[in-house]
Amino acid sequence: MENASSAPRVRRKHRSLAQELVTELSQQIRDGVIKRGEKLPTESAIMEAQGVSRTVVREAISRLQASGLVETRHGIGTFVLDVPSSTGLRIDPATIVTLRDVLAILELRISLEVESAGLAAQRRTPEQLKAMREFLDALNDSMIHASDAVGSDFQFHLRIAQATENRYFSDIMNHLGTAIIPRTRVNSARLAHDDQSHYNARLMREHEEIYDAIARQDPDAARAAMRLHLTNSRERLRQAHEEAESGQA
Repeated sequence: MENASSAPRVRRKHRSLAQELVTELSQQIRDGVIKRGEKLPTESAIMEAQGVSRTVVREAISRLQASGLVETRHGIGTFVLDVPSSTGLRIDPATIVTLRDVLAILELRISLEVESAGLAAQRRTPEQLKAMREFLDALNDSMIHASDAVGSDFQFHLRIAQATENRYFSDIMNHLGTAIIPRTRVNSARLAHDDQSHYNARLMREHEEIYDAIARQDPDAARAAMRLHLTNSRERLRQAHEEAESGQA
């Protein structure tokens, strides 16, 4: 009976435990505690050192593989690959997997893309504005016809970043890729308990307001529209996250 009652708790914490282990092992690799070319400790050794299950260890190693930090050689073990310089960008899109991760990325996007929208309104060229319009039209069409809108959504935001004429904005966006779009990780409409058509209409309106402000070269309005759009996304997911957490307590 004791084992049966404790099992749901293990399953509930599984993802967060795996992410904590990914963070710990990644830091050890980047700090040189585990050096490039070296073999990771065995699953049993990691389990004992970190106090986690074999399933958690295997999921963490799978995520490290996806991020390009390690490779597993069958029958031999898992080895550390050459890792980026400590001055490199450490955000790994492969580890954006939980609602908490998506919320954290949205916080980053708010700080990044609000200013990006303001600069784009000041600096965009007619050609850049035309590209934004094309991807926004494609996004709207995809949402109306219930087809995949993630690619055009990302491209719309990327074109705004490119219009800042500051390559670092677009570099970060390109590095993160479509992982920045919450719908690649969760069903945002379902989590927000919203009718899909109503949810789509609201997103389309938010994007149009961003575009309109950039088109008329109003940086304050562009910043405000982008902040509203991303803050609304964050709040919808935050409420869903809190409901999920309270339901598991």
